[in-house]
Amino acid sequence: MAKRTKVELIDILVELADDDRSLLRRLATHVVLDAPPDEIAAATRQAIADATDFDKRDINRNFDYDYEAYNEVKRNLGRLIELGELRLAMELSLELMNQGSHQVEMSDEGLMTGDIEECLDVVVQALKKCDLPRDEVLAWCAGMSKSDRVGCIYDRELAALRKHIDASRPQ
Repeated sequence: MAKRTKVELIDILVELADDDRSLLRRLATHVVLDAPPDEIAAATRQAIADATDFDKRDINRNFDYDYEAYNEVKRNLGRLIELGELRLAMELSLELMNQGSHQVEMSDEGLMTGDIEECLDVVVQALKKCDLPRDEVLAWCAGMSKSDRVGCIYDRELAALRKHIDASRPQ
């Protein structure tokens, strides 16, 4: 292995990790893997599914959930924004809100709420600085509130974003 280049070693690791999403997530925390937006979106959808998964037998308990998957969602939303794919990140964050709020609703104390909000913050910070039309951002905020099954995830921050957009962009 000492004779292999870094690129070759990364390729080997990625190949091995293809069958183990947890290993691939751990690898991605150390190495930025180049991928087109559609692959990042697919990986993000899978991470959302993994992060928000729970066993129905554990409803109304403090069940374990995949922290690393939430970290991958956050990382990937940031990567999409850096690639100029803010609308795609907005779409994925709606999916996260829908599935994540369901997970919170089914848990005892909603311990994953902070992880969800950290993911959403990446998108909200980008929306504060973007040049998307006012109505599009406000519609996204409304969609986020509608997707929130518990009615309290990131609600203050979304209200602040609405106020910021109203103040900073003409109608």
